[in-house]
Amino acid sequence: MPDVKLEDAPKTMDAARKPNPSAKPPLDARLTEQRNPRSLRIDQMSSLEIVDLINAEDRLVAAAVSDERERIARAIDLVVESFGRGGRLIYVGAGTSGRLGVLDASEMPPTYRTEPELVQGVMAGGYEALLRAQEGAEDIPEDGAQAMDDRAVDGRDFVLGIAASGTTPFVHGALKRARERGARTGFLLCTYPSEELLQAHDVVIAPLVGPEVVTGSTRMKAGTATKMVLNMISTASMVKTGKVYGNLMVDLQVTCQKLQDRGERILMETLGVAREEAERLLDAAGGHVKTAIVMSRLGLDAAAARQRLEQSGGSIAALSGR
Repeated sequence: MPDVKLEDAPKTMDAARKPNPSAKPPLDARLTEQRNPRSLRIDQMSSLEIVDLINAEDRLVAAAVSDERERIARAIDLVVESFGRGGRLIYVGAGTSGRLGVLDASEMPPTYRTEPELVQGVMAGGYEALLRAQEGAEDIPEDGAQAMDDRAVDGRDFVLGIAASGTTPFVHGALKRARERGARTGFLLCTYPSEELLQAHDVVIAPLVGPEVVTGSTRMKAGTATKMVLNMISTASMVKTGKVYGNLMVDLQVTCQKLQDRGERILMETLGVAREEAERLLDAAGGHVKTAIVMSRLGLDAAAARQRLEQSGGSIAALSGR
């Protein structure tokens, strides 16, 4: 069998997304359940051929995500608006989609010093499903609705459902209840969204990555696209709420030696001070980089610096003119 080379990938996104018109109609209309014609003989390929094939398919993911850029930006604005109202970003999913939502949420406190409640991941089957599949947990819409009740979702919140196939009952149940409770909602999927779905939510993001290398294995291209979209939503939301200065994670809280070193380097870079002065400032600021920057820039003690930051909505640029 000849090697599968990167240039053998489909030349256009449409070629990757759409079933072959000359082929018989698929048994399942969801794009995530289609068979990929380029991997029909994957079980006969060498290891290198499989690597090349998967790599070629993965090249389609960024383009599919780019096609959804306006919808992703809309979701970011909805999140920032929710934060401004004192609300939360809540991801809801099952299986790979749910795990990716929990992962993204769990990385916000250590990276951006957010309260754990600000960005949450809700997983069908609960904590146990993160480690071991809970069969059938995703099939009960009432459990999704109960999860929204348990978290007292209200009009301040933005709830983003994540389901590669677009059909997970747990996710639909959660979003329906979230809307009933007044929240804004969005949906992230990797197949063609129905008109009903588009009408039901404030934003629908649908990166069409095409059929998976292994049919239905949405932890692959769909999972990669999901991770990329969630990275964009959470990162941009943190940037727009003052958690980043320039491109530096200035809301960093020192909790280990690695972060101590990073915090000191951020201070050295932004303030032009030596390592010893950066260490002193960071210690005086209780290990909070943003506070240390304001202390140095404005000649304040830690308490006064924190107060000024609170008054500026957490933005260093608003305080210093940059």
